[in-house]
This record gives sequence, structure tokens and C-alpha cells, in this order.
Amino acid sequence: MLHRVAGDRLRGQMAAFMMGLGHGATHWIIATVYVLIPFLAKDLGLSYTEAGALVSLFHAAAFVANAGSGAVVDISGRYVRIACFSLVLGAFALISVSFGNDMSWLILPIIVIGLTNNLWHPAAISYLSRTYPNTRGFALSLHTLGATMGDILGPLSAGFLLASMTWQTTALINALPVFAVAAIIAIALGRDEVASGATHKRDAAGPSYLQGLKTLATDRAIVMLCIMAGFRSMTQNGLLVFIPLYLVNELNATSVLVGIAMTAIQVGAIVSGPVAGAWSDKIGRQPIVSMGMIGTSIMILVMSLMTGIYAFIAMSAVLGFVMFAIRPVIHGWTLDLAPAHMSGSAISLLFGTQSAMTMAVPIVGGLIADQWGLNAVFYILTVTVSIAALMSFSIPEAKGK
Repeated sequence: MLHRVAGDRLRGQMAAFMMGLGHGATHWIIATVYVLIPFLAKDLGLSYTEAGALVSLFHAAAFVANAGSGAVVDISGRYVRIACFSLVLGAFALISVSFGNDMSWLILPIIVIGLTNNLWHPAAISYLSRTYPNTRGFALSLHTLGATMGDILGPLSAGFLLASMTWQTTALINALPVFAVAAIIAIALGRDEVASGATHKRDAAGPSYLQGLKTLATDRAIVMLCIMAGFRSMTQNGLLVFIPLYLVNELNATSVLVGIAMTAIQVGAIVSGPVAGAWSDKIGRQPIVSMGMIGTSIMILVMSLMTGIYAFIAMSAVLGFVMFAIRPVIHGWTLDLAPAHMSGSAISLLFGTQSAMTMAVPIVGGLIADQWGLNAVFYILTVTVSIAALMSFSIPEAKGK
């Protein structure tokens, strides 16, 4: 199916696969943290609210990172170097988590992981947008496919390690592969960037950049798209926080089953992401995004009725198929609407809006769960993705789509 949709696009996609590998490493780090949270929360005696506060802190840091990361990327043109730096710093932060023995120790590493995660996106997505301007949706879907693989392998690795090791040791071990990924990307892509960086810097700096920034901030379609993506991100990240907590505390799942469940959410995206990206290049972004978010709202409601562990895990796979398919399509839609020389800042605006709207979800969700139970959180998340679906119908395609 993927071959029929993508045709010969898989040829010449080495840069996309390399950036996808790096994107996978960033999500490996985040996915590890999500799996660790139920176990470190039990070990440290944290409430749902306190556990949620740690994830809210991550999103707050990601929001702060967006304030300058897009400008740094657009003006410097050092996409690969910035991306590799974000990986190395994120890996060191995960190692620091392994030394945690109370909540206060975890605050700084969580902040750094949030900062580096949103430093990655403007650099990598802008690099791919410039490299593949005519097949942007498909190239970005390969980038997202890497994230999916990180989201699959990270929880599996963490879940199996937790079966025989402490959460501190698990954090340490899972940090190590990220350094290797950063080195591979630097070797594979860094050389070409050195030759083009100086010219890009001359072209991007100065009044033209400031004018472009003003254009982005006042473009109704881009602003609406960012807000829509924010509501969707509230849903996605809320599920990633509270599904493991639900499995451990309500369904009495083991660490291995938690890892399998978080992996199952990602499995469907292996196929749906590239197919959705390629189709969006052909038929436009809006139909794909709208269908994906409507499907997500339906699946969350279905999951809220599940009482068995294995049925819940199976439905998680279906949820992931529809929920994650539209991530690269939203990224492509943003870049379709934005000026080419402002791609980094456009992605910063997108991810900054998502982080701003998402940062309260874990802590507010924790307060709701402490008061009314975890099921109530799933109902709220159904509402947020339904709002996003409604908004998607009012946002125009880029000219020429």
C-alpha cells in the first residue's frame, strides 16, 4: 500500500531517513520518561497531581525553547549541528534522571529534556522542508516515522529493563543509544551543511527576517492552524501521560504490559504516517487532518468503555493508527502556508502553541483524576480533539493545493 501511494519517492530520501532516526532518538527519550513516571511516582510517593506536574514542567520548558529556537535556526542555517546538539544535551539530561532520589532532583533534567525536544523540531523539519520542497508531506512523514519507532522501541526497552532493574538504572541505560544516533547524523549530513551555511546566514538575517516574523504572527490561517494543532496536542499528550497511569493503577498492569501498551499505540503509525503524508501531497492536507481527528475522538470514547487489559491494549493500537497519522500532515500544512525563509520560525510557532496549550493538561488532568478518577480525564480529552476537528474545516489549504 505504501509503495503504491509513494511511488518512487523512497529513492533519494537518505536525508529524511537520517533525520527520522534522530527524531526517533528524541522520542525514545520522552517515551522512556513516560514509562518511568508511574514507577518513580510510586517509589517517591507522588500523587497523580505531582506526577502530572513533572510532565507539565516538560511542556513549559518546551514552550520556552520555542521563543528563540526558530530564529536561531532560520538565521544560522545550521540545521544539522543544532539538531545533533539537541540530541546530546537531551541524552545527558536523561542520564541525570537516573540520579534522582526525590522530586526536586528531577526538575532540572525534565526542563532540559523539554528544551532540547523543541530545539530539535525547527532544525530538522526546516531542513527537510528545504531539501524536499515538492514532496514535503512524504518527507515529513518519514521524519515522523522515526518518532514512531522511538515511541515503539523506547517503551519496550524501558518496560523490559524495569522488570529486573530500578527506574534509575533504566534511565541511564536508555540514554546511551542517543549519543550514537547524534554521531551518525553528524557524520552523514554535517559535511554538506558547512558549505551552505554562510550563504544562508547572509540571506536570512536582517530586516527581512523581522518582517517575515511579523507576517507569520498576523497570518490568520497559520494562527488558526497552530491553535487547532494545540487542541490536538492536548489530547495526544494527555493520553500518553494517563494511559500508563490507568494501566498501572486501575488495571494492575505489569511494567512489561505498560511498555507493550505504549508500543501498541505507535504500531499503527508505522503504516498510517507515511501513507497519510503521501496522500496529503496529492489531495491536500485538510481532508486527512479532519478525518484523523474525528477518528481519534471516536476511539477515545471506545477505550473509555474497556475494562480488560488486553482489550485496552488492542484498542490502543487502533487509536494510534488514526491519532499519529496526521502529525506530519499538520507539519506540512504549516510549511505550505509559511514563507520558505521562515520555516524554522513557523515550526517554532506551531510547537510553541502546542506546548503552551498542553503544559496544563498533565497537572489539571492529575487534579481531575485525584478528584473524579482517571476515566474523567479521557472524557475531557475527547472534547479537546473534537474541538480540533471542528476547527480544521475552517482553515484553508495553501495556494496551489
